[in-house]
Amino acid sequence: MRLDPGCPRCPSAVSGAGASWTCPTHGAITPLWRAQDPEYESFAEYLALCRPLPAWLPWPLPPDWRVTDFGCVAVEGRPALASFVSCTGASDPDGLVELTVVTEEPGVGLAARCSGVTHTDPGREAGLGVPPTRIRVDGASAPMWAVSVSDNGTATTGALDRSLLAGEALGRWLWLVMRPASAALLLSEIGALQDVAGLGPQLLDVPFATVPRSW
Repeated sequence: MRLDPGCPRCPSAVSGAGASWTCPTHGAITPLWRAQDPEYESFAEYLALCRPLPAWLPWPLPPDWRVTDFGCVAVEGRPALASFVSCTGASDPDGLVELTVVTEEPGVGLAARCSGVTHTDPGREAGLGVPPTRIRVDGASAPMWAVSVSDNGTATTGALDRSLLAGEALGRWLWLVMRPASAALLLSEIGALQDVAGLGPQLLDVPFATVPRSW
């Protein structure tokens, strides 16, 4: 197994086997299986485990961008509850940029951990008023709303280092976490999201790289 188990809501070490896993902070959990090393073999394991959830990624990737992290919340033999893929590249105004795409069922909390917010689901912030932006997801247009990365008006640790958008696609929450915060301006350049699990032989062309984890 090239994926490590962990808690979807916190960095605590977990214990268990099969369908029974425990986090010392959150009790009984469905584990987050995250890549030890981002490479083709671990990505293939991830794609098999994250079904029926999509593995959304900007495709084709912008020039010189790489897949740098991925994982899913699941136990073997059951439908996955959440899935994420991160990709990293460079831009002239922002330097190194990271985009993480998360799709999850309500209440899982993976995107909250990834983005460093305390609310498990985006709530009223997603769906209220006119969406500030839209993205193409598997050929459809998905409205996305900005979600605050502060609590009760007080910025959480590193809040200025990221921006967060949330919406809905295929009946599940869709989150985009961008580091640094100004990288949100690059969305139109990054392009549409595609479920790369359906690429077939093109999967061999997915480029990977190892960078320090941001969460």
